[in-house]
Amino acid sequence: MAVVGKYHAQGSRDAIDHIIHFLHDQGCDVSLERETALNTGLTQHPVLDVSELGAACDLALVMGGDGTLLGIGRQLARHNIPVVGINQGRLGFITDIAYRGYENPLQAILTGHFEEDRRALMQAGVWRDGRCIFETIAMNDVVVNRGGAPSMVELRVEVDGHFVANQRADGLIIASPTGSTAYALSAGGPLLHPAIAGWVMAPIAPHTLSNRPIVLPSDGEIAIEVVAGRDASAHFDMQSFTSLLHGDRITVRRSAHQLRLLHPVGWSYFDTLRRKLHWNEGVVS
Repeated sequence: MAVVGKYHAQGSRDAIDHIIHFLHDQGCDVSLERETALNTGLTQHPVLDVSELGAACDLALVMGGDGTLLGIGRQLARHNIPVVGINQGRLGFITDIAYRGYENPLQAILTGHFEEDRRALMQAGVWRDGRCIFETIAMNDVVVNRGGAPSMVELRVEVDGHFVANQRADGLIIASPTGSTAYALSAGGPLLHPAIAGWVMAPIAPHTLSNRPIVLPSDGEIAIEVVAGRDASAHFDMQSFTSLLHGDRITVRRSAHQLRLLHPVGWSYFDTLRRKLHWNEGVVS
């Protein structure tokens, strides 16, 4: 078992230590991700970096919120390791086992009783003068934003080499089905079921109100070129970013890797939406 924690959160050291002891009681060998171990002082356990965890572990347990799982999930996906999320954050769309009372659902997962949920990832690159200057994997979204100046950015959008439109807006979001409940939803985008092979393209405060969110197939390539605007930048899951110049192209395509999430038996995507988005409140069923 690999254990990764949101180590800077209050009370996280004790929570991580508690769950390690629980895993030992279940007969598991436990290794801690290096930053988690160093920042909690729990260095009495085997300590490995992410690539070593990928080679040595059968299952990863991530304690924290969705942001914690996004950060480590992108890195573990290339190793095909299933991931279980223990929620210590707020929303918990993908970290869906509450820390309080985690023992029973986690024990069931460890004994082979779970629902597996595969999530598509995006391979994103930034190209300048025909050369790739930055490349990464995103799980939620790729966002091109205007800078701090009170002016819009102009973006040229292509899909599989076909011109789509020039968009003047505060920015543009390309979101996966997982990311459709994040920034894209705030920008008016639709919810996309994880089983759908598509991306959401949603403009942020577009100048032309007829520029609406659109769902695109994920087997092609989306290219966004910066035409005008000051201090534009590209953000990937809102955890890494790069500054952009006029003429830079941001490409998004489906990654060869998927994230394997394990949920308790009976888990439903619709139950998660209903609970997290407060559907049916005040309705008697």
